Amino acid sequence: MRVGVTGHRGLNADVERRVRELLEVTVKSYDADELVGVSCIADGPDAWFAEYVLAHGGRLEVVVPADGYRESLPGEHWPVYDRLMSHAAEVHQTGMTDSNSAAHMAGSEILVGLADDLLAVWDGKPAWGFGGTADVVSYAERTGVPVRILWPEGASR
Repeated sequence: MRVGVTGHRGLNADVERRVRELLEVTVKSYDADELVGVSCIADGPDAWFAEYVLAHGGRLEVVVPADGYRESLPGEHWPVYDRLMSHAAEVHQTGMTDSNSAAHMAGSEILVGLADDLLAVWDGKPAWGFGGTADVVSYAERTGVPVRILWPEGASR
């Protein structure tokens, strides 16, 4: 079972705690021997999901949206990114250079294409910019990939 993830970054501490709980419980509901997590391993839900997949005994595949992707993430996340990347069973690339909205959406399209299911840490609102979580959910729905929304009741960004 290949499970992809997409989600909002920059969540406040309370929402982060609740999202982490939802992700952990959801990952544990899959058979570890059959679980392949697919993630861009950005800070936030992407990385948390990847950590839970590995802790549960699943395999991790990473999608890299652009050559400059890592450097576009917050510097404090780089050690986590590097550690997760070192555990990747497979790495998929878009072939794009600049880490911009187009590259992020291209990476998300690859991720959705690899996934049997998509977990979306999404508040249900429109994307703030092209390639945001809402766009990824819409793409998955258009391509027939089942989407499971994980959002704490009453939470807001």
